[in-house]
Amino acid sequence: MVSVNYLIALVLCYNLFPINLNTMPSDLPWPVLIPLSLLLPTIFVILFHSVNRVGIIKTDIAQRLSLVIPIVAAILIFQEQITTLKYIGLGFGLLAIYFTLNKKDLSTQNNKNSYIFPLFVFLGFGVIDVFFKQIALYTTLPYTTSLFFVFACSLLVSILINAYQILTKRNQLSVKNLYYGLPLGVLNFLNIYFYLKAHTLFSDNPTTVFAMMNFGVIILGTLIGVIGFKERLSRKNILGLILAIVAISLIATSQYLK
Repeated sequence: MVSVNYLIALVLCYNLFPINLNTMPSDLPWPVLIPLSLLLPTIFVILFHSVNRVGIIKTDIAQRLSLVIPIVAAILIFQEQITTLKYIGLGFGLLAIYFTLNKKDLSTQNNKNSYIFPLFVFLGFGVIDVFFKQIALYTTLPYTTSLFFVFACSLLVSILINAYQILTKRNQLSVKNLYYGLPLGVLNFLNIYFYLKAHTLFSDNPTTVFAMMNFGVIILGTLIGVIGFKERLSRKNILGLILAIVAISLIATSQYLK
């Protein structure tokens, strides 16, 4: 699924944007592209093991809390001046993460060593967000060109991971999983493209992009769970949704009150 996902994203990027492969750009930001290309496919593997070891709820909490890493980077690395209103919005958002994901976890494997996986989820997603911000700020060439090479290198890494799984663990390819890679690739491409686009439009306010995406995912993911999978929400979950909406509203408002 992951390999097909990056293949589809690569094809979309090549056909939708003016990518010229006849001349290899000499000024690609390799110090960012290489670690990002390694992290993107391997984070799927880490997610898989984290969900198996500690459950989807704890894994999702680790992924959402990774927002802390790019926010700290926005202040210390990208020198963003955060207003009081935005700080309040971020505070509401972190509370929203707690209340929205406050559900019973039915996972059975919950030993001490298992928590290394959600820790890697936390670190991996946080660092990936920071790398994407750096690509968006790299103005020497269009970010769509950098995006093409990210997808190409990620595809190569995912193929190597698959080869390792097949040769050493005798895993077999599933045609069904390959089909699932098609919509995953389209959604992943759109997600990363608009994420980079947002960072270019709000180049001086990276926390706005970091926070709006994470809190937006909480709202949309919860609604899909309720409507599509008939999940039941507790009072804490509903409070979390309300706090997420308040957080997004405050952060959006802070953009216009400078």
